[in-house]
Amino acid sequence: MSKIGRKYIAIDQVNVEINGSEIHYKGSKAAGIHLLPDLLAAEKENNYLIIRPAMERSERGYSSLVKELWGLHRALLAAKLAGAAQYFTRHIEIVGLGFKVIAKGSVLEFTLGYSHKKTYELPQGVAIAITDKAGQKFTLSGSNNEQLGQVASEIQAFRKPEPYKGTGIIIKGKGPIRRKAGKAK
Repeated sequence: MSKIGRKYIAIDQVNVEINGSEIHYKGSKAAGIHLLPDLLAAEKENNYLIIRPAMERSERGYSSLVKELWGLHRALLAAKLAGAAQYFTRHIEIVGLGFKVIAKGSVLEFTLGYSHKKTYELPQGVAIAITDKAGQKFTLSGSNNEQLGQVASEIQAFRKPEPYKGTGIIIKGKGPIRRKAGKAK
């Protein structure tokens, strides 16, 4: 059996309707549809959503394809339902003298020590909140965790964390910057 697929998904804060292989969900932050493959079926019990294989288990168990899809779709659906109830966030810090970000609507303008300013347009569904006056700390939020991680990585690609001085764009919670020793005397 799939260890991830067996877990129940709590649906306390989200309205869920099952229509064949389509799962319609609506929460306070987002709404959408998740399409299950034909090998899987969904059902509601109390305040939980359960994903199960649509076929009976054979003597040798479920096929590897069923187990893979079972765990995958359970994880994807759990992330969508969590994002529909509450926004995901990424805290980002820009470290460096004169490095900053300015938000002009959905367009971000970065000053990162280059001869020119870098601009980035936020996709639909991602919001920014600058948390300090200098413009060096900001928070991205959205209901789609995958899209939010992609946006944070694209922003970090403008100026990767530098191992000697520790300057650059740092995504909090992604791990510490590996620092290197400078030149010895």
